[in-house]
Amino acid sequence: MLRRPNPTDSEADLLREQEQFLISGAPSAANVVRRPDKRRGEAGDHNREDEGSQRDVVTIEDLPDELPSLTPAPSKKSRFKASQVTFEDENAEDRLDRHDTHISVVLSRIVERDTSSTPVSLPVFTGMAFPKVLHRSETSSQVPLSLNGGKKSIFARQIAAQRLKENVTPLHAAPEAAQTPKPSEQNLPPETKLPKVSGPRLVTGQGLMGPDSPGETLRIHVENQAKLQALSECEIIEEQKKLLFQLDPRLVEFVRSCKMQNVPSSVSPSQQPEAKSNEGTIPLESARRESDSTSAAVLFQKPQEVEMEVEEGEEGLSAPPAMTVDDVPVKPQKEWVHMDKLEPEKLEWMRDLPTPRRKGTKKAMQARFDFAGSLILPTEDLPTHLGLHHHGEEPERGGYSLQELFLLSRSQVIQQRSLALSTLAKILSKARAGEYLSVLKGNVMSTLLDAGLLFLLRFALDDSVVGVMSAAVHTLKALLVCAEDEEGLDCTFSWFQGLSTFPLLPSAQEEEDEEDEGLDESMKETNREKEERKSDHEVARQDVIKGLLKMKLLPRLRYILEVVIPSSRVVQDVLDVLTRITRHSSSSATQVLDCPRLMETVMSSFLPTSWPPPTSPNPQSVHGLPLASAMKLLRVLAASGRHACARLLNSLGVSERLSCLLSAEPSELLLDPTEALRITTEAYRLWAVAAGYGQACNLYINLYPALVKTLQSVHRALIPSDPLLPLQLQRVLALLSLLTQVTHTAGCHQELQADMVSSMGKECPPPPVVSWGHVTGLQASLLGHLKGFVKSLDNPLQKDSSLTLIPAYLVYLEAYYHQISKQSCFKPVETLQELEQLTSEVLLPLMSHPFVQGLIKNIKPSSVVCNVQSTHLGPETTPSLPGLARPNRSGLPGLVVASSPFPLLTGLGLLLETITGIHKGLSSKFTGLLLSEHVIGYLRSCSQATPPLSHTRAWILRHEHNLLYLLLRLAHRLVPTNPKVAKHASLYHQVALVLLPWLLPGSEYLAHELLSSIIFSKNFISEGHSGGPEAIELEELKLHEETKQHRSPSLQIAGTLLREACVQLPSIRGCFLTHLAHLESSVLVSRDSFLGRNPWINSHLLPELRGPILPSDWPFLPLVSLYERTGVSDSGGLAVEELPVGSLQTVTHSLQWLLLLEMWREEALKVIPPVAKFARLSCVFLCSSDLFLERPVQKLTWGLFRLLTRPSRLDSLDLNFPPPGLASFQDLYSALLAQYEAVSFGDQLFGCWILLPLQKRYSVALRLAVFGEHVGMLRSLGVTLEQLCIPIERYTSPPEDSLPLLHLYFRSLVMGTLKHCWCPVLYVVALSHVNSFIFSQDAAAQEVEAARHSMLRKIYYMTDKVLRNHLLLFRLPNLHSKFGFDMYDQLPPIRAKHLESVCGLQDSSDDKKD
Repeated sequence: MLRRPNPTDSEADLLREQEQFLISGAPSAANVVRRPDKRRGEAGDHNREDEGSQRDVVTIEDLPDELPSLTPAPSKKSRFKASQVTFEDENAEDRLDRHDTHISVVLSRIVERDTSSTPVSLPVFTGMAFPKVLHRSETSSQVPLSLNGGKKSIFARQIAAQRLKENVTPLHAAPEAAQTPKPSEQNLPPETKLPKVSGPRLVTGQGLMGPDSPGETLRIHVENQAKLQALSECEIIEEQKKLLFQLDPRLVEFVRSCKMQNVPSSVSPSQQPEAKSNEGTIPLESARRESDSTSAAVLFQKPQEVEMEVEEGEEGLSAPPAMTVDDVPVKPQKEWVHMDKLEPEKLEWMRDLPTPRRKGTKKAMQARFDFAGSLILPTEDLPTHLGLHHHGEEPERGGYSLQELFLLSRSQVIQQRSLALSTLAKILSKARAGEYLSVLKGNVMSTLLDAGLLFLLRFALDDSVVGVMSAAVHTLKALLVCAEDEEGLDCTFSWFQGLSTFPLLPSAQEEEDEEDEGLDESMKETNREKEERKSDHEVARQDVIKGLLKMKLLPRLRYILEVVIPSSRVVQDVLDVLTRITRHSSSSATQVLDCPRLMETVMSSFLPTSWPPPTSPNPQSVHGLPLASAMKLLRVLAASGRHACARLLNSLGVSERLSCLLSAEPSELLLDPTEALRITTEAYRLWAVAAGYGQACNLYINLYPALVKTLQSVHRALIPSDPLLPLQLQRVLALLSLLTQVTHTAGCHQELQADMVSSMGKECPPPPVVSWGHVTGLQASLLGHLKGFVKSLDNPLQKDSSLTLIPAYLVYLEAYYHQISKQSCFKPVETLQELEQLTSEVLLPLMSHPFVQGLIKNIKPSSVVCNVQSTHLGPETTPSLPGLARPNRSGLPGLVVASSPFPLLTGLGLLLETITGIHKGLSSKFTGLLLSEHVIGYLRSCSQATPPLSHTRAWILRHEHNLLYLLLRLAHRLVPTNPKVAKHASLYHQVALVLLPWLLPGSEYLAHELLSSIIFSKNFISEGHSGGPEAIELEELKLHEETKQHRSPSLQIAGTLLREACVQLPSIRGCFLTHLAHLESSVLVSRDSFLGRNPWINSHLLPELRGPILPSDWPFLPLVSLYERTGVSDSGGLAVEELPVGSLQTVTHSLQWLLLLEMWREEALKVIPPVAKFARLSCVFLCSSDLFLERPVQKLTWGLFRLLTRPSRLDSLDLNFPPPGLASFQDLYSALLAQYEAVSFGDQLFGCWILLPLQKRYSVALRLAVFGEHVGMLRSLGVTLEQLCIPIERYTSPPEDSLPLLHLYFRSLVMGTLKHCWCPVLYVVALSHVNSFIFSQDAAAQEVEAARHSMLRKIYYMTDKVLRNHLLLFRLPNLHSKFGFDMYDQLPPIRAKHLESVCGLQDSSDDKKD
């Protein structure tokens, strides 16, 4: 036997051992395998030398030409070198120049490979961020050797197992063991002879690692069968019951289901959908998003309905039997070419579909839809003749997933493209209606948009096939347009300020551009330049409408209307899409107007001046016929701006169309009656929008006879049995809106005429054509109509129609009486008598009518403000495509429903605001409205509500805000004169306070009026003149007597401060109005809209909805504004040396107002977190070096500090989260510490402000900042325990567990930087934590334990006996003690023993060292 070499062997010994090994002929322990050269592609002859290449080389004698090989492997040879032709006499430099050509030659030889037919394989969607790592320990994923066909590597076995799993092959059973068990074998009766099976059903042998694991598994199975046969019937039944009792019932069902499983659960995923897509038409990024995102909308199964089953490919499922000749429906014939050999895998698609079953896990399942857009349940077995089955991933399940519909929409078959797009349109319509919210997880619309739906539709619009293009237009309309949203806006058009709407812009998201950082303002890119630089995908992801406009949608729609001349349905869809694009913003409306030949095509084709009578009610082509949807498009365009309206009227001939359509009765227009009513209604609305700018007034003079004739026939047209009654009502409402706007415009004629005379050449709006004399004759007729409709409320058949029209009549009367008081022909006496008659004959009977009283009962259920939860289950919306989402769409109450009292109460309140301003004595007759039980309950609910803000609510919240404002204005007139109403003055004041930060853009005038009249009115702060300050003083005196504590300054002076604040209310109002002066221009624009100053209105499109007008913390605005101007700069010092003039008065008035709100209107400030209050009040200390030292500021800030730290509010003050508007509280606290060190002069108020965040429950970083970075301030932080109005226990309990902070505590005590005479509060806090730490015997880490012992030894040997006794004998904090804490007379036995053990251990160790 050969021995192993030793380290001591010499070279001769090794050679001798090698010779013996070769002589013995024993096999070597390692074999050298010579692998073929991969670069050559074949084994080849490795000994062949390079030929023909002569090179200039440097030769050195006695050295080989080539380095010896370090390994026995052959040298690498290039597979291309052999094919190179060289010559012996060729110069190496010439050859190098020939091969090393210029880069241009290389680039010219590049040929782009055609990839149009190459399939793009997308990664499979998984729920994991990274692919699962294959571990060697996972033996279950490996294939036995018998299935591998010999020995293979671990990686190869794992790949083979994965492929077998994909092909639905059992993982661990041998091929002969994969037989389907019979259903009769669920139980095991003893009299039944056990069937002879070739393999086990449950025992798989996956834990056996040997090469003979299948054989071992079979032996175990045979042994189990033998044991079962040896048992008697009673023993088998007893063992069976015992097993059933011990096992989980679900596991038992699983075992039985393995025996019952006869149908395969899946088909090979390699089968692809039947529809083949045109690859390469969708951008790669969109395609990848399509694959990933479409699987996000999956069917959500309720947990209680899901049964536990094994997943596909797991044990217990057997493969279906192979396809045989007998199973083939069509038998192959001998004469058929190449059909002599049967290929079963290619015939699998001819097999019958398996029965659909529910997936065996609780995981979500992919959603599938039918051609009507309805969701198909996974267990639903649909017949195949419906055409919903295809060769997809789950052929047994009918329906199409979103991903499959995307693929089908790019098919080469025209019918498949049309069908896919139509199905997507229906899915989008149902998603908008909210039909999938309860059954689908995820947002269908967002999923489709993320998957690239816009690109898909834009490509489909360019399809040359009209059918596909029509389906794409319909799908685009389903995506963009919501019929319920348009219906809601049309219903509120005749309401007060119903002409104005918010632009449907997505919520603005500020994006930080790193490229612009540090650049001058003139060098930075504008928003338009940034927008142009973005790709279509980036723009569409943020804003769908902008993305479509960037994709040149408008020219394509113009081409469809002008050249293709599609069917009537496509025309309607295109016009609806254009209307939705126009509602997006004024810039989008301008793009629609500027699109070449688009508006000309709409005017000539769908709003002609003459047309033939239609041949049928629903003609196939509507070109040449006037359409209501085209008129509505013009109306929305006109509402976008004064200039757009003027372009429509003057350049596009809209005035002629209005004259043509409105000069005759609807029945005379040669149109279908329904379409005739709709188009005249839209014509009146368009005219009303134009009159809202003071335009198209000449039409009023020309069409005056027709308008009077229409007014005279109002009662005759409103027949209760008429099926067109809703359309007739909308037409009358549109006419009343027109007359209201014309009245407002005529009322401004005299003012504009005077301005033009006195302007002396300055620019001013020209006076309108219509004057007050043109409209004054309509009032009597409309007032008669109103009286008749009020009487019709008693008629059950007419009350609904009357209630619909009465609000519009009230709004018209308000416009008339508002403008008549400004005219030179105004006769006060006659007008007052007329108003008294109107009140007694119309308004009071209307308010007291039982039907109206029943409506008022619905004011709270119909409110959007009070019913926040009513909009949680609204329809689907996406941030990039905002909608209105009417809240009553799903049967919930809302402002727009017929039972809503809001239109009536708003019109009534508006009229009362005007007539009580003219006739002061009429105010007392309407006290019943304010004192109504239902109105009072509604106002109480509003004072406690916190409605969220979004596009889905803003459009309707405006109308409710108007009603609240009008009720408060009525209260403002009645509170000073009516004691009953004055009892609820605090409620009205509370409502005004909560309404102010709710008001949306466009309502700035309402905010200004609230601030000027109600917010700071003494009449609404009843506590100020009814003993409120005295009550506060008595309450504080009682608290002082109970606690027996002398804490100064305290709220004992709060009564005096509140009394002074009530006196200073006019000055406080002036202070806040001054700080809101930047809103002056917006207030003027809002005032023109609210008061009907039409010639000054530039647009009926409200400002972009970025949030409310005022922030919720508006009472702190003067403080924050002063800090921003004069506070701490980036360099650490103050931004300015001196405060602006009047800063002291500004801060004083702001603090007075805050103190008043905190004491008497606490509910109004509940939306502001306490940490935000603390942060805003900190501006008092940061904005100046001495402002906080002023006496009035000191008193007010002390009062606010005491309120902020009351026991009931202290727990809600959470400083661990950043306050709104700040990145972190720690940054603010660091600024406070630096300011205290610089300018505090030991001020007690500033000291308490610094001590507040040092409580134990707040972040340890705040305490580390004091004892680490700003330890010098401890010398001046002289706040005593009596002056601190926070219990000391909040600082000392629980014990400190931060070891670095404990070291800082100990160091500051030992070094003398923290002394009782300098900083009493933190001295007690540091003593308490160090004492509890050194005597703590809780189990801790070795580092902590060592720190305890070290600190205790240092204290024990300390030379400062006073500090030593304080640290060792500290007991508990005590405010009445000399030092602020109690001490032990001597250490308790446990502590003394611990001290001796620690110090004794030190002594013994010292002896050992000696």
